[in-house]
Amino acid sequence: MTDPVPMKIIATMHSAFPSKFGIPRQSGLVPELRSAIVFEPEYRNPDALRGLEGFSHLWLIWSFSKAVRETWSPTVRPPRLGGNTRMGVFATRSPFRPNPIGLSSVKLEGVEHHPDLGPVIHVSGADLLDGTPIFDIKPYLPYTDAHPEALGGFTAGYQGYRLEVVFPPDLLALVPAQDREALTGVLAQDPRPSYQEDPERVYGMAFGALDVKFTVRDSVLTVVAVDSGRI
Repeated sequence: MTDPVPMKIIATMHSAFPSKFGIPRQSGLVPELRSAIVFEPEYRNPDALRGLEGFSHLWLIWSFSKAVRETWSPTVRPPRLGGNTRMGVFATRSPFRPNPIGLSSVKLEGVEHHPDLGPVIHVSGADLLDGTPIFDIKPYLPYTDAHPEALGGFTAGYQGYRLEVVFPPDLLALVPAQDREALTGVLAQDPRPSYQEDPERVYGMAFGALDVKFTVRDSVLTVVAVDSGRI
């Protein structure tokens, strides 16, 4: 048996998602989302980021820290297929894998040199839970990483499905102005499990310090409550 390969957590993601419900199913789907990457003390050396700001996008390699299991299954049910069809785990991006490792492409918004936290990387379009451990950061190289002719497999028919979002002005006013576009974009991606179609059901989603409740009927998502008192 091969000896385990040690992995070091180099940083932690700080995002608007304290729970898994509502996180975009892929990175880049909601470009308005802003997140911050804070390094562990051992890696707060500005020299480690020298040259990074010359790139527009980054690869993040991270842990599905809330999906760690002792066992694994060779097949999973991708949400894109309605959760009703099994595909091979290695043909999907399911978190339920032999090794719970995620890969995301994000846009680099800038590097802040914080007096206490050292260099903090600000990114947009991330699909990571708040507190996600990050194993590595690599630059996205457009001359080799972009493949416009690539085949999409069973996702090829996906055409950017979005819901129409009805957000009453009095409820939208409870959302900080800088978060409104991002929250609306997340809701438009339809946070519900793909197998749930109950138009009477009220769903709840945590976004930052907010609890947002909504219903979905005929491809229209309507926000019905925003509670800013979540602890």
